[in-house]
Parts: sequence; C-alpha cells; structure tokens
Amino acid sequence: MNIIVSIKNLKKIYKNNLVAINNLNLDIFEGEIIALLGPNGAGKTTLISTICGLSSISSGSIKVKSFDVVDEYRKTREIIGLVPQELALEPFEKVINSIKFSRRLFGKKNDPIYLDNLLKKLHLFDKKNETIKSLSGGMKRRVLIAKALSHNPKILFLDEPTAGVDVELRKDMWDIIKELKKDGVTIILTTHYIEEAEMIADRIGIINNGDLLLVEEKQSLIKRMSIKTLKVNLKKSIAKIPNKLKSYKLKLDVTGNYFLYNYKTGLEKTGITSLLSDMSSIGMELQDIQTKQTSLEDIFVKIIKD
Repeated sequence: MNIIVSIKNLKKIYKNNLVAINNLNLDIFEGEIIALLGPNGAGKTTLISTICGLSSISSGSIKVKSFDVVDEYRKTREIIGLVPQELALEPFEKVINSIKFSRRLFGKKNDPIYLDNLLKKLHLFDKKNETIKSLSGGMKRRVLIAKALSHNPKILFLDEPTAGVDVELRKDMWDIIKELKKDGVTIILTTHYIEEAEMIADRIGIINNGDLLLVEEKQSLIKRMSIKTLKVNLKKSIAKIPNKLKSYKLKLDVTGNYFLYNYKTGLEKTGITSLLSDMSSIGMELQDIQTKQTSLEDIFVKIIKD
C-alpha cells in the first residue's frame, strides 16, 4: 500500500511547556479509513492541525504525498480537505455559494458538474439554493464536508464528524464516508463514538496524553485483545467452585446460580469442551449457556487504563 501521509518523530510543545504531541510516528495509507481514538485533551485535534498546517511543529516532520507540510504548505494543503468539529458557517449564505467560495480559495475554476455530483452524493442537491441557517444540524455538517471536498482533495480529515448528530443521521454519515472511500479518498477521523470506529474504520489509532499508544488493523486488534465470557447458568445453585473445576479460574456469582468462564478468541482450544465434560463427570447440570465478546470499547478502555 502507498503511504500518503508520513509523520516522523513529531513533537508539539506549547509555550507553557505543555506537551501536546510526544515523539509521534505514524504512516497513513492511500485509500484507507483510520480512526483516531482518545479521551479529551489526548492530542487528536492537535495532530490534525499540524498535518493540515494550522498549527506549528516543535520538531519532527510531516509529509503529505512526499511534500513537506512546512516547506511546501500550499502543495500539501491542496491535497487535504478538513472538516472541523465546530459548525463555522455563514448562516445567510446559500449552500451552493458557500461551497463555490471554498473551491475558489484553492484557486480552482468553477465546475458545476463536479459540484452538483458532490451535492448529490451528500444528499444536499435539493438544498443547494437554500440558506444555511434553514438547514438542520445534520445537513449543516454535510455542508462542511461538501466545502472540504469542493477542491477535490485526496485526503479528508473529519474531526468528530457526527458530534451532536442523532443516531439516524450518524448512520447516514457513515454511509457517506464509506462511499468517499470507494471514490479513493483517504479518510482520517477523530471520534468519541467508539461504535463509529468499529463500524467504518480499517485501522485504529489510540492516543493519550500526546502519545500514540497503538496503531493496528481493526479486525486484528479485536482478535488479538478480545476475550469471550461464557456464562453458565446452573440447574442447582452451588456454594463454591468444585475442586475439579478450579483450574478453569471460574468466577462464581454471589447467588451461586451461575459462573463465568473467560477464554481467548481465535485459539485452537478454548477449554469449553473439557469444562463441560468435567462438569458432567461430577454431576453438575447446566440450565443454559450465554456468551459475550469484548467490544472495541472494552479494548479501548483497557488500553487507556493500562
């Protein structure tokens, strides 16, 4: 895969000696969706700002398609579209005029066909001649995406793209992001909604206190760190775990009506078959069995906590 953004030993230190980004290294691949997760103040927005040239770099380097973001700012900015977290729009401007203005900022000539297709893709075409103040919050966020894509960039940064958007519109936004990926746009998003990253991202990056703790392909991360919990409901309650079953490290509920057994996913042998066999050998009967798998949110919380 081709690297489209390369970040080497990046540091961002503010005047009060606050380290916002600490020696961060990251390669972003062409055509992928990468989600950056982290608590408030982790450094996610600062990282985006440095890549987009909106914030200075203390040390290190960032290259976008081999162009340096400091020495070749104009070239890198032409490749990048940015959707900020804040809804900063001119309320009395028409949708189409606002998008045309953003395109002209990059020195691009008017292209009605491209802009109409963009508006159709974002489900804004029927709103093109309406004023921005008449739109809902979800539609305004789509206008921000249209403005960011107005100059046909290869990379799109989305800073909390579904913040303040209801569940139905959030899912519509996910569909839009997936469609943009199909068109070859590389997408980097920050989000507080871990479900969002789980639904649409190819890779997950976790940032905390300016440190990039982890970057990994989503499915690989879930498989590597995921744990399944088997809940075994018993026909008759027990006071303690029998000696025969102690090697399984079971956790008995205070009621004695069920116990929990944790096992790693992806292993050739989970131990479930032998557990059930040993239960049968000592006459312990089960009522039913339920399983629950670790979610990406559980993994995220564990990494941040650790």
